[in-house]
Amino acid sequence: MFNLAIPELLFSKVDVAGRPGYEVAICTPEPGPVPTTGGLALHVDRGLDELERADTVLVAGTGDRYEPDPRAVRAVRAAAAAGLRVASLCSGAFLLAEAGLLDGRSATTYWQLAAELRGRYPALDLKGDVLYVEDGRILTASGYAAGIDLCLHMIRSDYGAAVANEVARLALVAPVRPGGQTQFTQTPLPPERGTACADTRGWAMRRLDEPLTLADLARHAGVSVRTLTRRFHAESGVSPLQWLLHQRVERAKELLETTALGMDRIAQACGLGTADSLRTHLVRRTGLTPSAYRAQFSRMTAATGQAGESAGTGQPAPARA
Repeated sequence: MFNLAIPELLFSKVDVAGRPGYEVAICTPEPGPVPTTGGLALHVDRGLDELERADTVLVAGTGDRYEPDPRAVRAVRAAAAAGLRVASLCSGAFLLAEAGLLDGRSATTYWQLAAELRGRYPALDLKGDVLYVEDGRILTASGYAAGIDLCLHMIRSDYGAAVANEVARLALVAPVRPGGQTQFTQTPLPPERGTACADTRGWAMRRLDEPLTLADLARHAGVSVRTLTRRFHAESGVSPLQWLLHQRVERAKELLETTALGMDRIAQACGLGTADSLRTHLVRRTGLTPSAYRAQFSRMTAATGQAGESAGTGQPAPARA
């Protein structure tokens, strides 16, 4: 149920210019009651013909990974052949593999199932230590909360960092974390595990353009530098300055995607100082220079209404997932 709830929750929260960014539909090979591992039955009233109207197909994790429903396998294979984006969460990768969509591709799944997936489908290139992988139009996520990261990444790819970060804020989850793509870091921030430093993190996020120091953060938190460092690491898994650098780079990526600001202005706005410093940190994190990142991920065209509009409305058309 958790796998199923993640995309429904996150995609349904996307708002673009006052309109839903996605229309979410849940379907199954056999409409009606669908059992879950929690002992409850979900009533799903839509069949696989729903895929014919979709832009994106996302396969949730399932306990039936050994014998996926042949109807679902055929439907997902046909969706991919039609050019749709196809993704999976957790053990949903087994269905994608059974459909032949992972042959010769990089993919991932829940770490406890990684060896099994590799053994059953040796033609895929398994990345067992990442949150998610995107290989062309096929995306796979590892288990549980990594599904959140994949969905936020998809939202970011469709509508930009600002929209994805707003969805993360509404859902009370961490902002978009990099996954397993080669252009992103392989060591994303772990999920936050406490709230003692939450006010200080929020305070710092509003002042990324300022030269914040450990002493500044500790002063705001009302504790010593040593105590702040210990609490911060316990909650965020990294030191305060590592966390701060990560947030600065994320802000830089957002500005590259959503503005036409020059590199020096962006570097100053996110607290990285100079264009050279911006370049160094962005290349280290993403493998792309600032100009290359902007060329690949800029949302300026969509923001000015030149693409993705519903006919006659001037508004972004909702994608069907």
